Amino acid sequence: MSQSKNPEQMDLEKDYEEYVKKITPTHNLYLQMLKAFITGGIICTAGQFLLNFAASQLGMDKESAGSFCSLVLVFASVLLTGFNIYPSIVKFGGAGALVPITGFANSVAAPAVEFKKEGQVFGVGCKIFTIAGPVILYGIFTSWLLGLGYWIGKTAGLF
Repeated sequence: MSQSKNPEQMDLEKDYEEYVKKITPTHNLYLQMLKAFITGGIICTAGQFLLNFAASQLGMDKESAGSFCSLVLVFASVLLTGFNIYPSIVKFGGAGALVPITGFANSVAAPAVEFKKEGQVFGVGCKIFTIAGPVILYGIFTSWLLGLGYWIGKTAGLF
């Protein structure tokens, strides 16, 4: 038994479909990729500048310069997140702002800023790793699995 739709219901459905098309945001893939490339490029250029500065001006070795660069980038990301500037960068640059180390720092700092009104323990303490927690968990688990595979391969004489 199929129910036929009356003309009023069909008009309502057509109006609804037009409304949904009108309010649904459309995205230009190539423009988004360009923005991500520019944003990520600026972050990486800043990182390279910090590496070169630490090595040439501060006299650090390569490893120390890398640590210095990471520390400054994470600090800048957390600071920009605290001042509610980093979300605007993410809105503009998308994955270009989320993929580097600055995006990870933002994912840890943002819930802390958002839930600070709930207190230090139940707000910041409980919510700080809501986004970054799974990344940390799967990162550690994956590195453990790879280490186990390497150890087994080394023991078996494959490496």
